[in-house]
Amino acid sequence: MYAVIKTGGKQYRVAAGEKLKIEKISADVGQQVTLDQVMAIGNGAELSIGAPLVAGANVVATVLSQGRHDKVRIFKMRRRKHYQKRQGHRQSFTEIQIDAVNA
Repeated sequence: MYAVIKTGGKQYRVAAGEKLKIEKISADVGQQVTLDQVMAIGNGAELSIGAPLVAGANVVATVLSQGRHDKVRIFKMRRRKHYQKRQGHRQSFTEIQIDAVNA
């Protein structure tokens, strides 16, 4: 059984036992979180798609860690204009493990 969930402005296809990194959510390490924005649930050949969400469906996950991705370097330059701008960004993430997909 798998589900398509929406969190942090992105959509993920998840199944029980998977680990994934999502946008940072405010939860402590080891805490269970319930993701209730389920857009679709599939089980073998059958698929139920929500409009926009599947009613009564949720995904239970455990927070494994909080962290930050590698730095993304941004470099802007205008040739012959003596303009250079350097910038960096590190995005925060939450690593979760999917415990159960409830339909």
